[in-house]
Amino acid sequence: MTADPGSRPLFPGPAQRRRAPHLVIIAVLLGLPLGGCSFDLGSWGSSDDKPKPAATADKPAADTITPQDVNSAKDHTTRAQVLARSGKLDEAMAEFEQALVADPYNIQALYGRALIYQGRGQHQQAIDDFTAASGLSPQKAEPLVGRATSYLALDKAKQAASDLDEAVQADPSNVAAWSARGQAYERLGDKAKAAASYNRALALRPGDGNARSGLARTGG
Repeated sequence: MTADPGSRPLFPGPAQRRRAPHLVIIAVLLGLPLGGCSFDLGSWGSSDDKPKPAATADKPAADTITPQDVNSAKDHTTRAQVLARSGKLDEAMAEFEQALVADPYNIQALYGRALIYQGRGQHQQAIDDFTAASGLSPQKAEPLVGRATSYLALDKAKQAASDLDEAVQADPSNVAAWSARGQAYERLGDKAKAAASYNRALALRPGDGNARSGLARTGG
């Protein structure tokens, strides 16, 4: 008899993290979200629609990026997303990298690269890319949930909880954000907030196994 996948912890311990690349491949192949996130941000639009941050030493000024650069980045990103969904993560990563060479402010490429970093256990690199994606599109829940997932993997529950507080304000219907928020507050020892978060996740998706088991642990 196989175990219910929903009963497994959303954020694995150190011994389980070595299997993360396989988990990413499975998640993408099955069309499942990774940490509540998918490779395609869909309605976010293109990077040229978004406000550009101030130029840094390793990124060109936004006004030096040509329309051809932007279009090239979009093409590489689209190819990367297709490859990622096919489980070809090394090739997808190469395409995301090419996209970001052409346009370092391409949100979809930053976000997709972050997910691959995360799946490989390279959580600081993932956090950096999720942070950049969030800065380019404030008030979007997905990069906040992604960053919180890596914070939890690094046992930084306080930072994760802060991101998830912001994520559920940005998108109150985001099940992954509520479920992850429950885990963050559970780790912080705040059972009341954890149970409330798990309850919200279950109200939105009654079959959510992680939220259901979390609620049982916190006595909600």
